[in-house]
Amino acid sequence: MSYMSDNSRTSPRLIKKYPNRRLYDTHTSAHVTLADIRQFVIDDIPFQVVDARTGEDLTRAILMQIIQEAESQGEPIFSSDMLKNIIRFYGPFQGMLGSYLDKSIQTVIDVQAQAGAQSSQAWSEFLHKQMPVMQDLMTQYVEHSKNLYLNTQSLFGLFGGMPKAKPDEAPKNNDGDKE
Repeated sequence: MSYMSDNSRTSPRLIKKYPNRRLYDTHTSAHVTLADIRQFVIDDIPFQVVDARTGEDLTRAILMQIIQEAESQGEPIFSSDMLKNIIRFYGPFQGMLGSYLDKSIQTVIDVQAQAGAQSSQAWSEFLHKQMPVMQDLMTQYVEHSKNLYLNTQSLFGLFGGMPKAKPDEAPKNNDGDKE
């Protein structure tokens, strides 16, 4: 089934969600599934899901449902520890984490786009073979980002700054001797 149309890029497709949990694409006048909406995302087709009765925007809830289904099939992206850490960020730091994740994922998408001549299958095979290297690079990147963030916080004194030397300790010179 082809989802592309001439006006698909000008305005988002309106998907109405009915109380019986069915999704209705007003553009094609047909019911759609979560798999169809997932394909809209993959094909970069703009859409919005609204409650048919109230008009409430349900797009995020539907996207989370698609992620939940994908996580339950095959090998999940999010480990339990990662999900716990994401939950811990809700509150004063959630904007920072959201922005960080957005930029990190966009970077991966940009790298994939630069390799656009390759088929998605070839790209998948390449990533699978390079996974240990990519994981190491991502670990280094996250560690570097964490250190940069902590140093910035200390610099501006947001969390009490750097720990101060105890009064009975004299500063040491480069040789380790007390001055």
